Amino acid sequence: MSVDASGLEMLSEPEALALLATVPLGRIVYSDRALPFVAPVSFILDGPDIVIRTGRRSNLATHGPGNVVAFQVDDIAMPTGFGWSVVVTGRLQLVHDATEISRLSALNLQSWAPAESDRYLQLRPELITGRRIPADAQRVD
Repeated sequence: MSVDASGLEMLSEPEALALLATVPLGRIVYSDRALPFVAPVSFILDGPDIVIRTGRRSNLATHGPGNVVAFQVDDIAMPTGFGWSVVVTGRLQLVHDATEISRLSALNLQSWAPAESDRYLQLRPELITGRRIPADAQRVD
């Protein structure tokens, strides 16, 4: 086990991906008019790829594809501070291929947004980092 300068346990890529698969909601960070924008999204893993379903008129569908984005998920128990966080960085792509769209539709990814979700976005990880806050961490306030 290795730790970072803050004393947090650094996760291996397989550990980080396994944890990523345990939650249904994440946050995607992308640029909208040269400013960072963070949006909560439901997602599913397709192998190592993160798949997001959104509407054609959403800011994410309009400004995200073709750009490098960050995707973050976590699970932290507030009373104890124990938990983990995973960040995936890579280029976000709009899925155009009809066969691939049909295959992704079969994954039954539900969007929590009320608007029509007729677009699939795919994030292929280029960098995966994860950290675990140990249960016995000494907190300094």
